[in-house]
Amino acid sequence: MTAPDGLPPLREVIRAAGLSAKKSLGQNFLLDLNLTRRIARSAGPLEGVTVVEVGPGPGGLTRALLMEGAAKVIVIERDERCLAPLEDIAVAYPDRLEILSADAREIDYGALPIQGPARLVANLPYSVGTPLLVGWLKTDPWPPWFESLVLMFQREVAERIVATPGGKDYGRLAVLSQWRTDPRILFSLPPDAFTPKPKVASAVVKLVPKANPEPSCDVRVLERVTAAAFGQRRKMLRASLKQVTPDPEALLTALDLDPKARAETLQIADFCRIANALAQKQ
Repeated sequence: MTAPDGLPPLREVIRAAGLSAKKSLGQNFLLDLNLTRRIARSAGPLEGVTVVEVGPGPGGLTRALLMEGAAKVIVIERDERCLAPLEDIAVAYPDRLEILSADAREIDYGALPIQGPARLVANLPYSVGTPLLVGWLKTDPWPPWFESLVLMFQREVAERIVATPGGKDYGRLAVLSQWRTDPRILFSLPPDAFTPKPKVASAVVKLVPKANPEPSCDVRVLERVTAAAFGQRRKMLRASLKQVTPDPEALLTALDLDPKARAETLQIADFCRIANALAQKQ
C-alpha cells in the first residue's frame, strides 16, 4: 500500500525504521496525511516558495509540503534516527528537499540557502516551541526573512500567543508576538491525532510579520521589560521592574502609567514606551 505521493504510509515508515517518539525531544508524530496537508495549505499557495521546516521527524509534514507544491523544503532535524526516512523522501522529490542535521535553536536562519519567498512551517516539538518562536520574533533586521510562520503548539501556548490584556493568558509571549506579527489560531487538533497521544490538545497558529511594528522600540529591551514584568506578575510594576531599572516608580510616573498596576493590565504600546524610556537611559 502506498500514499498519494507513491511513498509508503508514514506508519509503515516508522515501523520499518524502528522509530519511537522520544519524550526528551518532545516528539509526537502526526500520521494523518489529510491533517498534514491541511497544515501545509494553511501556509498559502506554495508554488515558487521555499519552506523551512523544523523538527520534521519521519517526514509526514515534509511530504505534505512537497505534495502541495513547495518549490523547495529545507528541514532541520536533530534526531539522527529520522535522517534515513527523510533521505528516502529526498530521492522521491529530486532537488526539492534539503536536510540539515542540526539543532534548530543553533541555526543561523539568515544564512540558509533560500531563494525567493520563504515561509516557516512546523509541527514544533512541545519542549522547544516557545523559545524557538521567541528567537524568530527577535530576528534582526526586521522585516524578517520569512513571509509567515505556520506553527503547531500545545493549545495553551497558542492561546497565550493571541491573548489580550487583562486575562491570565496575557504575557510576554503575547506582547512579543502581537507587536511584531498578526497572529491567529487557525484550528485545533485533538490528542488522538498524534502518536504517541499527548495529554493536551494542539493548535495551529499563523503569524504574519508586520513590516513596521508600532510603536517602534528595541526588541531586546522589550524582551527584558516583559520578562521582568510578567516574571513576577502578581507584583505591582513598581516592584517587578526593579530588575531592569533602579527607580521604576519614577519611570512609570513620567510615562503616565500607574506604578501600582500589574503587568497584565498594560497594552502592548505601554511596554514599548517603557522599553524606549529604558533605552534612553542606557
